[in-house]
Amino acid sequence: MDFFRSKRVYRFIPLGAAATILLWVFAHYGVSDHSLYSSYPDGGHHYPPPPPPPPGQRPPPPPFAGPPRPPPGGPPAHARPATTWSERADAVRDAFLHAYHGYLRHAGEHDELLPVSEGFVDNFNGWRLTLVDSLDTMLIMGLEDEFRETIPILANMTFALPEGKFAPFFETVIRYLGGLLSAYALSGEPILLSRADDLGAMLLPAFNTTHGLPMYAVNTVSGMTRTGWTGSDILWAEALSCQLEYKYLAHLTGRREYFDRVERIMDLMNEADVKDGRFATKWSVTTGRPTNHQFSVGAFADSAHEYLLKQWLLTAQSESKARDLYLRDVDAILSNLLYITPNRELLYVTDTTPTGPSHAFEHLSCFLPGLLALGAHTLPLPSRDRERQQWAAEGLAYTCWITYADHETGLGPDVMSMTRMPVDSEHPHGGRWLALVEEWEKKGRPGRVPPGLKQAPPQLSGDRDYHATRDDYLLRPETVESFYIMWKTTGDEVWRERGWAVFRAIEKEAKTKSGYASVASVEKSPARLKNEMPSFFTAETLKYLYLLFEDRDLIPLDRWVFNTEAHPLPIFEWADWEKKRYGIPLA
Repeated sequence: MDFFRSKRVYRFIPLGAAATILLWVFAHYGVSDHSLYSSYPDGGHHYPPPPPPPPGQRPPPPPFAGPPRPPPGGPPAHARPATTWSERADAVRDAFLHAYHGYLRHAGEHDELLPVSEGFVDNFNGWRLTLVDSLDTMLIMGLEDEFRETIPILANMTFALPEGKFAPFFETVIRYLGGLLSAYALSGEPILLSRADDLGAMLLPAFNTTHGLPMYAVNTVSGMTRTGWTGSDILWAEALSCQLEYKYLAHLTGRREYFDRVERIMDLMNEADVKDGRFATKWSVTTGRPTNHQFSVGAFADSAHEYLLKQWLLTAQSESKARDLYLRDVDAILSNLLYITPNRELLYVTDTTPTGPSHAFEHLSCFLPGLLALGAHTLPLPSRDRERQQWAAEGLAYTCWITYADHETGLGPDVMSMTRMPVDSEHPHGGRWLALVEEWEKKGRPGRVPPGLKQAPPQLSGDRDYHATRDDYLLRPETVESFYIMWKTTGDEVWRERGWAVFRAIEKEAKTKSGYASVASVEKSPARLKNEMPSFFTAETLKYLYLLFEDRDLIPLDRWVFNTEAHPLPIFEWADWEKKRYGIPLA
């Protein structure tokens, strides 16, 4: 008789089912980590995860939910009650789509769009920079279709460079690595963490120097490095603008080398013989010491100042070394770099050397009011220090605004030379802001408005108390970044209105058929255009404008920290095992 038709065989069916269930239960619950040796979809290594946080440890913020998802057949995901500000946010969203779709059509396999000629350029490694830099902007704006279309592309990225080609360390970290980590934090998409881990490891040879300061550029395959235009020197901004990305990556992966490499730089700065907190703009990779005496918040140093405060914020205010370095740094900025012009009394920030201040004021420096406002909002400061930092933030942010409002295009120039106040018996300190504030306070605060906060009206012609030495507008984000933080920390809607004026000027002067272009001169409208659309326009400028106008608090400042490319990273707490592993004080 056929065995399978025998009735006796049915006796074994219940026994077989029970055995199958027992094996399944053992496989899923009897092994502490059944996925320990699984591999990523791209075949990469899956390293054992770090130990879980101890009971009672506060977990990191939950994944970003983004704009609410509609039911099937409902309105678009970004829909919400219409208000003036929501409509303005939607206008920025449309601007992003115009720029991004133009990039995809004409430059989608390359780094950046040439928006006038509708061509492309590979100026940052050729790894589709605008796409990677824009990932979190898509998620914040609720553009899930555009985001999902990037996943297969990202999954196939190798970040390989041919022999003789080098990735600039600073730009690659803040744009590519920061973009991947932020998009992972916002979406939870595993391939993004895999790619970030790959890239973070491939860039590590840049730190293989005598004192751990990164080289200018690295080949991601061979690990060979090279110097940049500064030779054996590294800019302070380049050395101090990798800590957020690598510390968050260390937290996600448990890899000690990520933390150790960037913390070594922090130790170097903490132990450096720096006079009065004035950190130099150039440091020797060979000796680990400053090679000049310039103190600045401009192009050579800008984001380094940011990352001192933001490291402390990102790690749930646990890293006192970073906080203390920031406090020294901001005291030096307020004491040495802030000045007032003689006629309109515009507050500005400049740079200084042993020969004195240059009185140059850069658009790049317009990040500073936002940073000061963020520090005053979050640090446990004495009331006098908090007040002064808030004053400085307000006065500087207004000057950044007025440099836009003073011009026919409504856009601000890239670099200005400010009219210096003469040194005389009435002004023995030559317009230095902190000295003027102290004198005003000694007099009993007449007029109740501190020096530098009088808000002179726009002036389209005549003597503005400054003249542009570079009158182009490069689609930069710093001014609207500070408007956004000023709005979030003060609640004053004047910053939103000023941001709206900036956006309207961008729409009027910079828009092309395929995207947006830098403006050759802010002096005359309609403006002549430059054939470039930097990736930071979609990564930063439009993102900050969208968040400035969006009524919902999509990226709360008490739960997220923006890197210098406007990529938000979630605030997290180091677990005790991490603190022991990385040598972070437990208290």
